[in-house]
Amino acid sequence: MASTRLQDRLKKKRPFASAREEAILGLVRASDQVQIRVCRLLRPFGLTPSQYNVLRILRGENGPLPILEVADRTVTVVPGITGVIDRLEEAGLVKRGRCDKDRRVVYVAITPPALEVLARVDEPLRRLQDSIMGRLAPGELDALIGLLDKVRGPLEAEE
Repeated sequence: MASTRLQDRLKKKRPFASAREEAILGLVRASDQVQIRVCRLLRPFGLTPSQYNVLRILRGENGPLPILEVADRTVTVVPGITGVIDRLEEAGLVKRGRCDKDRRVVYVAITPPALEVLARVDEPLRRLQDSIMGRLAPGELDALIGLLDKVRGPLEAEE
């Protein structure tokens, strides 16, 4: 079995300069590996991770949201949220509408076909999450969530 140590996986001859460097590189590497698998899972459904993210937000809200609110709620930063919404609208997965009180505000709502797509994605995604995180005991999972919150919190506060 191949080594899981990052230094070995990267074929790095010298040790990392610090534990912090190793932790950041390990986090980036793990994130990349998860993203690759999520992309592969979503591709047959005609979705990108950003599109799935938007649809997930809209399904959870159970009603239209302003586009800027959707952008604020995304898991990953989506610089071109308008383009993502455009592609979802072209595919018939969302509808846009202007606010009656403020015509500058554009709302977006999920459509029934999008709900059907998400229903088909749910189980394969749950299995993927289980396969990725299933090696962690519940306490380890809670610890990981807490550690990630601790790292992410100050970074998001800087924004």
